[in-house]
Amino acid sequence: MIIQPNKDNNLMKLERASVPGISNKEDIMNKKGSVTIEAAFGIPLFLFAALCLIWLIEIQSIKISIAAASQSAAKSAAEDTAVIPVLNTIKLKSDIVSLVGEERINRSIIKGGSSGISCWKSYVSPDTGEMNIQVEYEIMVPLPVMGSPAARLEESFRISSWSGRNNELIGDGNSEIVYMTENASVYHEDYNCSYLRLSIRYIPYKELEVIRNESGGRYHACGKCVMGQAMTGVYITENGNKYHNTLGCSGLKRTIYAVKRSESGGVRGCSRCSGQRQ
Repeated sequence: MIIQPNKDNNLMKLERASVPGISNKEDIMNKKGSVTIEAAFGIPLFLFAALCLIWLIEIQSIKISIAAASQSAAKSAAEDTAVIPVLNTIKLKSDIVSLVGEERINRSIIKGGSSGISCWKSYVSPDTGEMNIQVEYEIMVPLPVMGSPAARLEESFRISSWSGRNNELIGDGNSEIVYMTENASVYHEDYNCSYLRLSIRYIPYKELEVIRNESGGRYHACGKCVMGQAMTGVYITENGNKYHNTLGCSGLKRTIYAVKRSESGGVRGCSRCSGQRQ
């Protein structure tokens, strides 16, 4: 007896066997698609994270380099005040750039390279004789936006400058002695009064547009030493409103006399150091 195979049963088996195969292919294609999407998002995020890490390392390196160079340059500037009692901010910046290395700064993340470092806010305090050093610069932020965003950083500290005098021997220890200048309209009880001890700074002429004196006023050309064009660098004081071409200008000098109060000619005391109002 010959038994014929059941074709319907065979077809059902084939159909049942083919379904899992089709399902596996679809799963593989879905997995490939998900891996592609993850790679499309993951690789850029990884690269951006690596860039941020490099940027943070570079920031720390720049900060350490600028801080160390500023300390060394400030010590050199303190020695220079023994010869000329003025803080030369142009030389201070030049020394910082030289110590760090101009090529290193120009290829760093500092915006503007070596020209992006500013020291013009540094000065010698007429009250304490200390040098107040303030170094400012901007670093470029690695964000994919327009406008080249930047973050401002600052290194500020104080360092004692050479004053050439012993503060224990002068000052307001002897109330009978007061201090006056030529053609003075007031006397001073404190030898270190800021009206007597001029805080002289040497700055680039082009920065006069943004610099203001202690009262918030602008600086104008001195009629004694600025004839025609100003020099590339000029001298200014915190309390004054003139800029000068030469340190030897009479507008930058103070001849101080120590006299007895009874010999002061009846003038009033300084509103700043004697407490008397004008």
